[in-house]
Amino acid sequence: MGVAPAPSRPTAESDRTGPGRAHWLRVARETADDLATDAVARDQAGKAPFDEVSRLREAGLLTLLIPAELGGGGADWPTAYAVVREIAAADGAIGQLLGCHYFLSWSARYFTEPALAAQVERQSAAEQWCWGGGFARQEPPLTLARTADGHVLDGRQSYATGVLVADLLAVRAVRADTGEPFVVVVDPARHGVGIDGDADTFGQRLAAGGSVEFDAVPVAADDVLGSLSADEDVLSPLTALASPVGRLLSVQLRLGMAEGVLAEAREYSRAGQSPWHPACPVGSPQDLHVLTAYGELTVLTRSASALTAQALEAAQGGLARGEDLTYDEYAEISVLVAMAEAAASRAAQESTARALDIIGARSASSRLGFDRFWRNARTHTLYEPVAHRLRDVGDYFLNGAHPPFVLPV
Repeated sequence: MGVAPAPSRPTAESDRTGPGRAHWLRVARETADDLATDAVARDQAGKAPFDEVSRLREAGLLTLLIPAELGGGGADWPTAYAVVREIAAADGAIGQLLGCHYFLSWSARYFTEPALAAQVERQSAAEQWCWGGGFARQEPPLTLARTADGHVLDGRQSYATGVLVADLLAVRAVRADTGEPFVVVVDPARHGVGIDGDADTFGQRLAAGGSVEFDAVPVAADDVLGSLSADEDVLSPLTALASPVGRLLSVQLRLGMAEGVLAEAREYSRAGQSPWHPACPVGSPQDLHVLTAYGELTVLTRSASALTAQALEAAQGGLARGEDLTYDEYAEISVLVAMAEAAASRAAQESTARALDIIGARSASSRLGFDRFWRNARTHTLYEPVAHRLRDVGDYFLNGAHPPFVLPV
């Protein structure tokens, strides 16, 4: 398969025939409320989230980004971001699972020819696939070798979101002869695919993460969707925009976690009285230290949210520019997203940690489950660290260097 051309301009809003943003936000809130009712019990059980995926499927959220004319929800990226944030506030792990699914399923449209992308998306909508996997670089990489009938895929992907429940895997593999990286989709039921739930993380337990082993797995030509090369002779500025567009999902996930823990802590503070300190109830609205902490965390989270809104607007503008987008414009968008990543990461880590202090000793109760917010946020930020993003921001500010093309999963 040849190098995929730059994708066409996004579908205009007037061409969309889906239910609309208000509908999807209402569905997301209802689904989040449903997930919140048993979030603690599900987190503690730590089972593969087949039931949770069914809830997303029944709500129509799995096909949200697929064009309506192909059988999907016809929604745009701002709507998808808002949905992930709403779900993450109730359950960070399911928010990560959904965000990864959105990025991987959207990649079919972004990295391959329009006819093949439409074919993949139409089938994904009809069968309501849940996508899992990831495109992040790893060593050693998965390898794709030519055969008389197509290709074979070999190697082990050490950790990937959603693979325990995925109907389709999307992974990064390099051509054995040229070293060029490509998007490859694989049916997890195919002979030679082995999935291992060996992640055993202390947080994000329901993100269905695990390792995947590929042992001479046959890959048809249409299963090699397109190039992931960072070479500017191959990578157009618009295609490079896939990096910040995808990374904004992680930003929304972190903001959702921060907002979720603050909302739940607030309800507990309003209702709770400490049996140990009845004169000065820890976590109550009368505690001056609590009021200060809530104030600081609200400012921190709202500031990150405002910066994220700027980054989202810039990314939407870049998508609207289409093939007229320049590398300088791409760089500006990518740096704005990197700033939002750093701000949202700090908001998530501080809010989920300090909420435990606000509630006090009662937050140690496993029955209340406040620890899940911290565990989920910390696990995600370990897998998606922001130190390199801050380096990119500094390099751009000081030297005008363009951030590298790095995919989020």
